Amino acid sequence: MRFIDDQKPPYDLTYNDIFMVPGRSEVGSRLDVDLTPVDRLGTTIPVVVSNMTAVSGKRMAETVARRGAIAVLPQDIPLDIVESNIAFVKSRHPIYETPITLRPGDTIQEALNLIHKRAHGAVIVVNEQQEPVGVFTENDAAGFDRFTQLHRVMSPEPVSFEDGTPLEAIFESLASKRLSCAPVVRGRRLIGVVTRKGALRSTLYKPALDAKGHLLIGTAIGINGDVKGKAEALLRAGTDLLVIDVAHGHQRKMLEVVETIRGLSPTVPLMAGNVVTREGTRDLISAGADLVKVGVGPGAMCTTRMMTGVGRPQFSAVLDCAEAARKLGRYICADGGIRHPRDVALALAAGAANVMIGSWFAGTYESPADTQRDSDGRLYKENFGMASQRAVKARTRTESLFERARKELFEEGISTSRMYLDPDRPGVEDILDHIIAGVRSACTYAGARTLEEFHHNAVVGVQSQAGYEEGRPVRTSW
Repeated sequence: MRFIDDQKPPYDLTYNDIFMVPGRSEVGSRLDVDLTPVDRLGTTIPVVVSNMTAVSGKRMAETVARRGAIAVLPQDIPLDIVESNIAFVKSRHPIYETPITLRPGDTIQEALNLIHKRAHGAVIVVNEQQEPVGVFTENDAAGFDRFTQLHRVMSPEPVSFEDGTPLEAIFESLASKRLSCAPVVRGRRLIGVVTRKGALRSTLYKPALDAKGHLLIGTAIGINGDVKGKAEALLRAGTDLLVIDVAHGHQRKMLEVVETIRGLSPTVPLMAGNVVTREGTRDLISAGADLVKVGVGPGAMCTTRMMTGVGRPQFSAVLDCAEAARKLGRYICADGGIRHPRDVALALAAGAANVMIGSWFAGTYESPADTQRDSDGRLYKENFGMASQRAVKARTRTESLFERARKELFEEGISTSRMYLDPDRPGVEDILDHIIAGVRSACTYAGARTLEEFHHNAVVGVQSQAGYEEGRPVRTSW
């Protein structure tokens, strides 16, 4: 990447400060662009879901891995739950979605409590042999008491597809019947559910899989307590990526933990952070990190900069740290500040191998929080920062009341925030489509067929706030 006219400004820059200049391109189509990251994680798109408690869980992990990304489970989750979540994700089908299932005698209320846990918007009603006998959607509840049993309102004898049916045929069948989803069976037994969009997406994305063909999943740990013991347990459980996560990653204890965990497994990818300087990047790589997590303060739930004055504008942090990492044969993950697809593209242009996203994904069906409605009927989920008082309470639950009270005084994050589900993009896959379309298009503007070519070809400039505002769409007349 280079600055237009080679004029790099003497001050640091955010994503909003940057624009990319189109160049000569021989790339005929967005679909000619290969978005496989260069970091060898096994992902097929450059997206990592942040290890935030309100964002990343087993549903999120399986869904994004099916589309080529990887989610990182938070460090605050009890170890036995993390192990069961890893096993769950590893057992999921790489193409078909996990269905929500209930019995014919269950009630509408039970179905409505579950239906927003998945983006496909349906409950598959099954018998004792796990054979689909009906499909329930939210529209089926209209006009009925919430205690009405499902067999009275479901659509009986649902259209289903045999395992292995070509995806194009599934799409055509669902489209012709004006159906959004249908069960997938092996014999007569339910094994998954497929949506019209899901069938289409499976022809455009490659799942992120391990050597055994199972979906990828990452896990996070801190630098306190029995770090070695927890890391060993996570490795035994089958984690595909270990993330050592602490707000200030350039400290002696962090470097010692990285060295210790690197010694446990020379092969499992190790990500460590967060830092914003070349020196911090080099030190973490020297200690054994394969990937360095870059970003202090740009996250939507983070108050570090306002509390402490510490941090760095994210584009410049990514640019400097990526250059330092690449000189050592390693890469960085740009963590924080992502609010639009353009931000992902700019981070990749600056040299990041992948981009970590948190709060943007909190307002989706797949995030762990329960879906709620505000007074206007809009769906939302609660989100909170991982250095907030709420997160500190969860992280210190095994400590004495006195120690917990002391630590809760020091918070650098928002404890509650409403993340509304976008009616047009309520699922994480919808947002991934939005991001990937933008990144693919950015690559064609730069004449790049791969992310490495994109990083090499990209030409950027610095703009004023007015320049940024000029590029924003106008959704109503002025």
